[in-house]
Amino acid sequence: MKNKIIPDSNHIARYCKPTTVENDEILATAFLMRPIDESLSVNWLEYFKLNNREEEISKIQKLYGGKFRNISPNARIVVINVGEARNKVLLESEDGRNLKFKHDRSIGDPSHSGIYNLNPDNEMIAELILSVVDQEHHVYPAKK
Repeated sequence: MKNKIIPDSNHIARYCKPTTVENDEILATAFLMRPIDESLSVNWLEYFKLNNREEEISKIQKLYGGKFRNISPNARIVVINVGEARNKVLLESEDGRNLKFKHDRSIGDPSHSGIYNLNPDNEMIAELILSVVDQEHHVYPAKK
């Protein structure tokens, strides 16, 4: 169902292009929304109802392989817990920003979702989202 709120216990994956990755570390710029977008594009992992994270990442890698041409070996997928990110931003942002994580299915990408209530170029919010990422355990290659 389009615009369904993703539960706090669930996870989203964000494609991080090579310009947002430095020395295998995700940069906060990976969470900056473009001015032309109304949300930050992500994928809802639990949507697929798979058995484990490895299967979810494999599914996302295949999805990205069809969506983005010539995925760089330096591109990454970062996994974020919805509730952790939402609560971190709500409690620590200057304006008490309440992010909305919504399922936003698109053609060819059934798990497509968005992070809403962001503003373009809001680096402080991007830094807060990044702060909930365990860089050692929640970052995967975007290309198989």
